[in-house]
Amino acid sequence: MTTPAVQVDRVYKSFGATHVLNGLSLTVETGEVVCIIGPSGAGKSTLLRCINHLETVTAGQIFVAGSRIGYEERKGKVYELAPRQVARQRRQVGMVFQNFNLFPHRTALANIIEAPIHVRGLSEAAATSRAHELLERVGLRNKANSYPAQLSGGEQQRVAIARALAMDPQLLLFDEPTSALDPELVGEVLAVMRNLAADGMTMIVVTHEMGFAEEVADRVAFLDAGVVVESGRPADLLRNPTHDRTRAFLSRLNRQPE
Repeated sequence: MTTPAVQVDRVYKSFGATHVLNGLSLTVETGEVVCIIGPSGAGKSTLLRCINHLETVTAGQIFVAGSRIGYEERKGKVYELAPRQVARQRRQVGMVFQNFNLFPHRTALANIIEAPIHVRGLSEAAATSRAHELLERVGLRNKANSYPAQLSGGEQQRVAIARALAMDPQLLLFDEPTSALDPELVGEVLAVMRNLAADGMTMIVVTHEMGFAEEVADRVAFLDAGVVVESGRPADLLRNPTHDRTRAFLSRLNRQPE
């Protein structure tokens, strides 16, 4: 059997008295695209942040490509890894946030080459060459010298995707990547994500774009109250869910005005 790209094993996460993840388990295979859907507060973003160890888990384990994220066991006790070790693990996991998180004082090119130079140790020439390739890939060949304020929201998000790809990750996490965009800009970002999926990139996508989930995902998982309520093929889960909570959630979405 092959090692899963991601294995989330009975993970709990609490913020004080607030329990966000409640024994959540999820497995993602290499090359698989899994879309995560669910109501606000279900734990979707927290799950992604735990996979990338931007949040520490309260209990449970997360493995990426067979390596436990953020922790190691020594003599029967579990210890959190040192920041340098965590940073090394994060190289294989790219994350795209809903609000872009670009450096406003750096051009698109400079945003993309920052981590490859300072984290991976690439030369400026190599990082710059790769950045131009990635800008071409996301349809922004002529925007290398533009600053974020000079770009539309959709263009900024595509730069953010190029920045994540510049680290050559094994896994990409998307946290509602289109939720901050005007409706007419959503399509250009989803088109880039479709191409990544077609190229075999392993992706976990938190999204409210049900059309994208049905078209691109290999599997959709519905989260509520910090657990995976049900998961399955997009056509099955989105059109004929088996759980009452999933049906209620999708029914509310379908009642929203166009």
